[in-house]
Amino acid sequence: MGFATLSGLNLYLTVLVAGLAVRFEWVSLAERYEQLAVLGDWWVIGVAAVMFLVEFFADKVPWIDSAWDSVHTVVRPVGGILLALAALGELDPAVSVVAGLLAGGTTLAMHSAKAGSRLFINMSPEPVSNVAASVAEDGLVLGGLGLMAVAPVAAFFVFLGLLVLALVVTTKCWGAIRKAVGVVWQRMVRRTSSA
Repeated sequence: MGFATLSGLNLYLTVLVAGLAVRFEWVSLAERYEQLAVLGDWWVIGVAAVMFLVEFFADKVPWIDSAWDSVHTVVRPVGGILLALAALGELDPAVSVVAGLLAGGTTLAMHSAKAGSRLFINMSPEPVSNVAASVAEDGLVLGGLGLMAVAPVAAFFVFLGLLVLALVVTTKCWGAIRKAVGVVWQRMVRRTSSA
């Protein structure tokens, strides 16, 4: 659940930090989690680092961040599913499918909350809120990975709470955005019909 939740916020930072933790043995992988050792491969770390740098800058610019998020509506859930299944190890095929569905749904919920709140933030004329939101998201990823390493049971409940919060935020943000788009649309229709 942790990898799925954090991947919805920033997939590349999640993979990068988890890969560095595996590579430099900041965490010891139990035999059951040996599949996560692939994250410590230098190629995986390198690609994750490059993509994180691109996202780091794209995420700070109003409207570019939303374009980036729209592309990642598919990428983040797939990454969250793959990370979660790797963390779970060998499972019965039916359990793997259920775990993949839950992980994908969790990642998509977090991604939707992020993308929706960013669209809402982009309606504000100043760029400072984009930078603050991006830094806060990255901080959540780093803090979440640290919590997973030192207190996995507590991390589960924190991520469960974040998932509930993400669902509430998504509903509120998308509702407000839908309402704002409706108002703009009505104004355009009025102007067109009066012209």
